[in-house]
Formats: sequence, structure tokens, C-alpha cells
Amino acid sequence: MNKVEKRITLAFTGASGAPYGLRLLQCLIAAEYKVYLLVSSAARVVLATEEDLKLPANPEKMQQALVEYLGCNPELLQVCGKEDWFSPVASGSAAPKQMIVCPCSTGSVAAIAHGMSDNLIERAADVVIKERGQLLLVVRETPFSTLHLENMHKLSQMGVTIMPAAPGFYHQPKSIDDLVDFMVARVLDHLKIEQALVPRWGYDHRE
Repeated sequence: MNKVEKRITLAFTGASGAPYGLRLLQCLIAAEYKVYLLVSSAARVVLATEEDLKLPANPEKMQQALVEYLGCNPELLQVCGKEDWFSPVASGSAAPKQMIVCPCSTGSVAAIAHGMSDNLIERAADVVIKERGQLLLVVRETPFSTLHLENMHKLSQMGVTIMPAAPGFYHQPKSIDDLVDFMVARVLDHLKIEQALVPRWGYDHRE
């Protein structure tokens, strides 16, 4: 397979944790994946708040801004509007088989768990589930209510991977970037994408 043919869907929602999403986007593009990026209105607010990254609402302008911000190949990034129903991610016959929602709000968890499909993020997730693809939700909330847990349990039973944004400390992090990289490394591991961000447990960190 030509590397440019590797395709994946990434969604940012309104949960706290914008650094996770941006770092994951950077790593996916570095791995030469074509990324279909979906950004909710609330996610744009979070990006501006947590990363001082103010993205335009227009998908084409947002894509241009992110290409400049990341310094990446524009062919590897496609930003899709929240109601772009003609996007490949909206159809089971065209959507990538892998999707990550990072960060994922509990509102998005609920909508996905119940097949709401009111916007492209929810529809894209619904497509991956129905096509028996790989869906990862990096949920950022604390504490979890019983309702949150019930929704995540429902999705887990469908084969969805629930990955709460809960970084570990065995790699002796020295910065926020180290904590972000821990979670992104775990996501990449589950996607079976090679990563050198964080050593796996049991490996000598000096190797």
C-alpha cells in the first residue's frame, strides 16, 4: 500500500485536552496518514483557551491554518465541516476503518452510544461502529457519573475502545508535554502505528 493511502479519521470535541488532540494529529501526519479531521464548535473554543490556537469556522480556512501551524503536507490533512454529509467519513463505503475522538466529551460519548448522528462527528463514529471498524474514544471528564459509565459500558460492549485521558507516571515525566505524549503513545499503540514517544513497560529507558 502506498503510504499516502493510509487513511484515518480524527475528531476533536469540546472536552478539555486540546494538547492531546493536536499532538495526535501531528503524529498521524508524521506517520504519513491521510487524516480526515472533524472539529466541533466547542472544540474550537477549547483550542483557543488551552492552546491559544484560534481556528476559523470555515473548513477550508481551518485546514489552511492547521497546515501552516503544523508545517505539514496539505495532502495529508482534510478538514470536514460538521454537516459535510458528502465527506467520505459519512459513508460506510468510503470511510476509513479507524477513528479516534480525542479529546472526547461525555456528551459525545452519549450521542455516539445512542446513534444520534446529528453532526458529522457522531455520524462518522456511527459508521465505524456499524462497519465493525476500530473506534477509540479518549474521554476527558472526572468524576464519571453513573450515566457516563453506562454509556461507556454500552460502547465497550460494541467493541469501542474507551481510553480515558489518564496518563501514567512510570516514565518519570518532567513536563506537561511528557504527559501528553504518554496518552498519545497509548493511542498510537492501539492503532498499531510505530511510535517512539514513550518506552513500553519493562524496556530500559536508556536503550
